[in-house]
Amino acid sequence: MDSRISTRTLASALGGWRGSGPAYEALADGIRLLCLDNRLAPSTALPAERELAAALHLSRTTVAAAYRSLRDSGHIESLRGSGSVTLPLRRTDPGRHDTDDVAIDLQQASPAAWPGLPAIVQEVMQDAPALVARIGYDVVGDLGLRQAIADHYAQRGLATTPDQILVTTGAQSAIHLIASVLVGRADRVMLETPTYPHAADAFRRVGARLIGVPVDPASGWDLERAEQSFARALPTLAYLMPDFQNPTGRTMTASESDAFLAGARSAGTVLVLDETTAQLDIDRSSGSAPFGDDDRIVRVGSLGKTVWGGLRVGWVRAAPEIVRRLASGRPVHDLGTPEIEQAIAARIVPRLDEIARQRGELLRAGRDTLVAGLRTLLPEWQVPDVSGGVSLWVGLGDPLSTPLVMNARARGLALSAGSRFAVEGGHDRHLRVPFTAAPAALEQAARILRDAWDDVRGGRTAAPREDFATVV
Repeated sequence: MDSRISTRTLASALGGWRGSGPAYEALADGIRLLCLDNRLAPSTALPAERELAAALHLSRTTVAAAYRSLRDSGHIESLRGSGSVTLPLRRTDPGRHDTDDVAIDLQQASPAAWPGLPAIVQEVMQDAPALVARIGYDVVGDLGLRQAIADHYAQRGLATTPDQILVTTGAQSAIHLIASVLVGRADRVMLETPTYPHAADAFRRVGARLIGVPVDPASGWDLERAEQSFARALPTLAYLMPDFQNPTGRTMTASESDAFLAGARSAGTVLVLDETTAQLDIDRSSGSAPFGDDDRIVRVGSLGKTVWGGLRVGWVRAAPEIVRRLASGRPVHDLGTPEIEQAIAARIVPRLDEIARQRGELLRAGRDTLVAGLRTLLPEWQVPDVSGGVSLWVGLGDPLSTPLVMNARARGLALSAGSRFAVEGGHDRHLRVPFTAAPAALEQAARILRDAWDDVRGGRTAAPREDFATVV
């Protein structure tokens, strides 16, 4: 047995699991979703039935029935004297990503690869003999690539030198490195809520205490809450996505970025700006980098959203002293970014503005199709207007995100519930719906959501069980 989840943590992670159907099956589906999202790892011991019943204000009989349903579906096993333990996902589990078990996967909000990528890969492969003669990886990053990234920032109005750049194996790797080097156990970290869930996971992993600042697609960031949090909590670090925030799609105004920068300066807080979606403009022209230049600002970028999710190249732009600290702490995580990927990236970075224009047209088609489909088929939902990014943060009106996602999975559509993006629970009235898929797939997704919503509102927490077999 590898780990145990406390009753309080499980209750918080479940969020708004209650549908209008049988409570035991809604609870079972809530736990299934945590397994499918990998928020409950295999071999995790679940709380005892009596403890969970008390925490959720249920009868012990209801929790026992939920655990029995989970045993029947192969998600947990119960051992005498050891309680109930989660099992590895089977090949037939809805939502599992290494099989063709879903017709439409909207959990991964990444567009298809940029069409010009194969030609660049072929160019680099012609230089393979020279590349493989080297060591093969680099802790700081190839100088040519770091110079290209520095030039890219200079074009955005930020004069940058290569010693301010650290090349990483993607943005997520950069965030984990920043968390491990710049944050200590019990340090306070400010994050938007909702937020990119893997960033929150990275800071939790190092023992940070998370502080959420609400952000809304319509009204933006809660500056009053941010000001109070800076003044009272004095966070060590704040993680923000100022451009096309994931999942809301909201972009900071000048007054919002000024407020966060002023708060960070007064509290001595390091600002980490995740810019992985910053160039995914649809209706808005790319502007200068928000927040300007400041030694307390650490910027994270990558090619994952703009070029291809499989090209694992990202970077950190920071003061040289911070870059040196990150480089010194990196060998604990990995030994560097592979040189072949860096050689590909070095040819791509100078073309990012051109690539961003192509991506904007691709995303426009997806966004417009999805917005039209949802507003036509689900007029009771709140579908926001976004000018870029990768997703819509849709308001459902009722706290039914978890049962809705489970029902949609059974129909062949994989999504993540709103609670997945919460810092301290909540967001069960919202659903992130990416528009990175092809328009035809997004039209079908809207129809599936209509049917799933009717089921959930009608009292069924999941589609009929025979539907699971048709997905696999």
